[in-house]
Amino acid sequence: RVSGTGAPEDPVSRKYEKKGKTLEEGNARFSNCNGKRKVQYESSEPADFKVDEDGMVYAVRSFPLSSEHAKFLIYAQDKETQEKWQVAVKLSLKPTLTEESVKESAEVEEIVFPRQFSKHSGHLQRQKRDWVIPPINLPENSRGPFPQELVRIRSDRDKNLSLRYSVTGPGADQPPTGIFIINPISGQLSVTKPLDREQIARFHLRAHAVDINGNQVENPIDIVINVIDMNDNRPEFLHQVWNGTVPEGSKPGTYVMTVTAIDADDPNALNGMLRYRIVSQAPSTPSPNMFTINNETGDIITVAAGLDREKVQQYTLIIQATDMEGNPTYGLSNTATAIITVTDVNDNPPEFTAMTFYGEVPENRVDIIVANLTVTDKDQPHTPAWNAVYRISGGDPTGRFAIQTDPNSNDGLVTVVKPIDFETNRMFVLTVAAENQVPLAKGIQHPPQSTATVSVTVIDVNENPYFAPNPKIIRQEEGLHAGTMLTTFTAQDPDRYMQQNIRYTKLSDPANWLKIDPVNGQITTIAVLDRESPNVKNNIYNATFLASDNGIPPMSGTGTLQIYLLDINDNAPQVLPQEAETCETPDPNSINITALDYDIDPNAGPFAFDLPLSPVTIKRNWTITRLNGDFAQLNLKIKFLEAGIYEVPIIITDSGNPPKSNISILRVKVCQCDSNGDCTDVDRIVGAGLGTGAIIAILLCIIILLILVLMFVVWMKRRDKERQAKQLLIDPEDDVRDNILKYDEEGGGEEDQDYDLSQLQQPDTVEPDAIKPVGIRRMDERPIHAEPQYPVRSAAPHPGDIGDFINEGLKAADNDPTAPPYDSLLVFDYEGSGSTAGSLSSLNSSSSGGEQDYDYLNDWGPRFKKLADMYGGGDD
Repeated sequence: RVSGTGAPEDPVSRKYEKKGKTLEEGNARFSNCNGKRKVQYESSEPADFKVDEDGMVYAVRSFPLSSEHAKFLIYAQDKETQEKWQVAVKLSLKPTLTEESVKESAEVEEIVFPRQFSKHSGHLQRQKRDWVIPPINLPENSRGPFPQELVRIRSDRDKNLSLRYSVTGPGADQPPTGIFIINPISGQLSVTKPLDREQIARFHLRAHAVDINGNQVENPIDIVINVIDMNDNRPEFLHQVWNGTVPEGSKPGTYVMTVTAIDADDPNALNGMLRYRIVSQAPSTPSPNMFTINNETGDIITVAAGLDREKVQQYTLIIQATDMEGNPTYGLSNTATAIITVTDVNDNPPEFTAMTFYGEVPENRVDIIVANLTVTDKDQPHTPAWNAVYRISGGDPTGRFAIQTDPNSNDGLVTVVKPIDFETNRMFVLTVAAENQVPLAKGIQHPPQSTATVSVTVIDVNENPYFAPNPKIIRQEEGLHAGTMLTTFTAQDPDRYMQQNIRYTKLSDPANWLKIDPVNGQITTIAVLDRESPNVKNNIYNATFLASDNGIPPMSGTGTLQIYLLDINDNAPQVLPQEAETCETPDPNSINITALDYDIDPNAGPFAFDLPLSPVTIKRNWTITRLNGDFAQLNLKIKFLEAGIYEVPIIITDSGNPPKSNISILRVKVCQCDSNGDCTDVDRIVGAGLGTGAIIAILLCIIILLILVLMFVVWMKRRDKERQAKQLLIDPEDDVRDNILKYDEEGGGEEDQDYDLSQLQQPDTVEPDAIKPVGIRRMDERPIHAEPQYPVRSAAPHPGDIGDFINEGLKAADNDPTAPPYDSLLVFDYEGSGSTAGSLSSLNSSSSGGEQDYDYLNDWGPRFKKLADMYGGGDD
């Protein structure tokens, strides 16, 4: 079927817009009710109209629309079943679309789908008829009234059946729901509220027809409702502020940037077609119209020359976008700001601020700044077009100067990179040039670089004297006597324009062989030169001397004298090794010897070896055989020599001119040997076991160890004495603790007592009193009570605890119930009789104190010295 309703003989209404008198193309859609089919279309007027495979109907030629071209037929044939259909097409002019015309066009009359025919036996047979409805166009933002009727849906079966109509899809029973409603009895489709094309531009509904029992009578049909756009949205720029750049000096037509605005209205209609224009430009120099904009694309380009960043760095443009193709009367518009920054190009070279710059530098100084070159550049700072590059174009052929650029100030720093000698060059005049890191832009009339001169003055300073040559090498034979003048080693002063004196001193002389004259630099020996000295390396002796001037400040330099010592035959050869061993019999071994000579060729080998004539036992017992110029062999001459240590003198003569001989002693141990020729004696000679040096070292270690042990013992005894002396804080003469003893039953007096004096120093270590057994006790004895807990003092107390000990003892005595009061008569145990000391009470007797003689107290020792001084001192 085709979109439309009606009988086969009824035409389908199609409206076309006529531009002038030319017919435009249209579209007739055919659909298959029984599924997808391959349909072939034909027109009844193929010379004027044709139909494509997709149902597109178009005019083959241009012709004025008249009544004879207003109607034609379209045939459809199924390629598989050969079924055929036909439909009539009626053409009419399409008026300009307005809201009223859209509303009128919405009132679509019922269109009955034409009947279908098929050929059977050469006759057309009527087939089943279905119901259809064309698309509906509805303008947005309609003011109503609502609900607004759109179209009536009807099936041709409602003549025989009672039908019920309904619609489904978005806008009906799906979100957004309730926009479209249908009368279930009459099939009248209505819209309930204004539509917005920017939200939903097209609705797809499906119409259903069922009987009163709910049985489907017709197949569902699609209803398309197109929302017609209205100009209800202003253009909106993507950004309110647009930023662009353009190089200064750009030619007209240079692209700058693109601004873009969007319109929510239909872009294919006038409502969404935008046009751009520049409303204003600030600043308006050098021209008020420096830029233009493409009214369709929004591209901004330059239209005038004269962009200069040094004059105007930024332009601000107000851009307006208007729809309706820019119609100022009916179109809606909006504005945005475009900020165009003029970027810098190198159109200004650097220029020196002065034609000549001045500087000075001390001679021999490097890496110091001599002069500061300043330039000006109008380009943007800290860009390649502003950064200056300096170079020296003349006046420095040896490359003693360099110029570096200060990255912050863009100044040129003239620096000395090689030492300058005042005596050679007193002044330099440099020619310098400055240019930018990038070349100047094309078309700039200025020269690409600026030049200036730099006058550098060299300042004379006091320089170090120097020896030439350094080192100085001389050749001398060793053995020169003291006082021999070797050479003159002098230094030169590079300061030719300063009157200065140089004095010489010796700085390094390892063997102390030389001296130098402080004025003329003559070097003289003060000792014999010896090539074999350990201070001579590879026959060369090095001595260093110092030369100092009297300038301000004084300067000095060093020089090295190398003396190459020639060898003389001043060292006699010696036997090597100096100790050996052999068997008691000549077989099975012998002793191989050589010679050691500190001289070198030709004053060393080959050597001659011989035995002396005396003592006679040497040649009787030994024989020596020369093997070559450096080695000889010593053997027993007799068949047996008793084991022991023998000293064999050997005469060795070198090859010097004159030759030098020496008798060297070889200590030989003769021992019993096994079959292999090895000694079997347990004891070895000192050289084979422990040498003399090793034995002396062992004895010294033993002696040192004994001394350390003795010192440790003495230190321990002294430490014990000091510890005993520190136990008392008072003078031993004033120590009365030796008179306070703890008595019990002492027996018959002091004569029969054997005292332990150590108890006098530590009275608290005395054993506590034992309780006497029950028996007869004296009346004046102390009653038996439990001993009070007096504090016990340690055996070796620290002197600082004496006061604490006394205070604790005092507190214990105050709390002792058995202790008598201090002013009462103390009762002691009976001490017996026979004491020669007499009664102590006589000391306090006032009647006999002056008559008695106490001089005998001086005989009782230091413990009674204080008492003797008190009573035995006479009238004093």
